[in-house]
Amino acid sequence: MTQDTPRIDTLASLSGKAPWRLGLQHFRDDHLLIWITRGQGRAIVAGQRKGMGINNMLFIPAGTLFSVDPGPQGFGLAMVVPPDSGVPLPERNHHLRLRDVHAQQELTALVEAMQREQSGGGDLHAAALRAHATLITIWLKRALVDAPESAAASAEARIAAAFTDLVVRDFRSGKPMAAYAEKLDITPTHLTRCLNTTAGMSAAAILTECSLHAARSLLCDTDHPVGRISEHLGFGSPAYFTRFVQQHTGKTPSGLRDAGSSVARKVSQP
Repeated sequence: MTQDTPRIDTLASLSGKAPWRLGLQHFRDDHLLIWITRGQGRAIVAGQRKGMGINNMLFIPAGTLFSVDPGPQGFGLAMVVPPDSGVPLPERNHHLRLRDVHAQQELTALVEAMQREQSGGGDLHAAALRAHATLITIWLKRALVDAPESAAASAEARIAAAFTDLVVRDFRSGKPMAAYAEKLDITPTHLTRCLNTTAGMSAAAILTECSLHAARSLLCDTDHPVGRISEHLGFGSPAYFTRFVQQHTGKTPSGLRDAGSSVARKVSQP
């Protein structure tokens, strides 16, 4: 498959056996369409907390701040769609609870057909996967037309979405939460109250999780020096970055990198 080819992954595969990869607030370069088939969990998307159960679908556009916790018994599949794949996806995030058995069967059949193509290969393999992804997208758009009309977003939800958009854009600047509140022309107290209401966590906690996810990703997935990572993420010094990592993980940056490499080796083993 080429880099612009859609694919089906399990949530466990997306997390690489490391729960923080999905469980911390972060954003991806790819679009995600998540289909929960077992268990109970939760997601926080663009500052909105959502309960996730069996036969729930979640569409998360590329560049949207989110986290997913499928729960201890949870299982789900994700269609991963690169932004330059040509698949005509919706422009904003959506959450569907599929109660109609026929709709559940339709989606299951479409996903299974894409999985068969993905495992089979053959001529025009990438084109076929894009076609399957397009059919799933068409199914989603039809389901959205038939879905009950959602209520207008509350003022708190609009502030939460605007805040998470700013976090995606500016979290590497090292700005404190108060600077985001100032940009939104509200007080830090009001911003915190809004996020506690919509996401169940504070604005500062969301900002911290986004920075921590980026730090862990760079430490575990690259060999960049700690000082370079610290500077890239807007920390005042490598020492401050080290304290930040230790405070939130209990490990030094080098210890975290070693632990991440160990997990990666285990995941790659047959």
